[in-house]
Amino acid sequence: MDRLRQRLAVARQALTSFKDLLRNTPATTVERDAAIQRFEYTVEAIWRLAQRSLDVIEGLSAGSPKAAIRLCRETGLLTDDETTLALEMVDDRNLTVHTYNEQLAQQIYSHLPQYATVLEAWLSNIARRLEPT
Repeated sequence: MDRLRQRLAVARQALTSFKDLLRNTPATTVERDAAIQRFEYTVEAIWRLAQRSLDVIEGLSAGSPKAAIRLCRETGLLTDDETTLALEMVDDRNLTVHTYNEQLAQQIYSHLPQYATVLEAWLSNIARRLEPT
């Protein structure tokens, strides 16, 4: 459980860092590219947290981000709409990791605010299960 709480802290920090860059609109090219990079590692931190929490709390195994997202929907950590957006988000994240071009960067950057919203909801729902009040 300690490892899970560490992952939660890392994910929170990543999300805060990511959202900080989204406040600077319009963004310079450097800020846009930095936001995309922060998006990549925030997605990674949160899906890994979800993967671990599904294992520890629910006894479910997810070997990929999309599998974790689908299981999160099944366990009530994501709504249907959030699941759809999260699956699109993972596709965009995969594009940013494996390819780079200006048009793609602009397109993905335009999606970042809605991705930040779904990441925040996903993280909050996981945190509620880990830290019940």
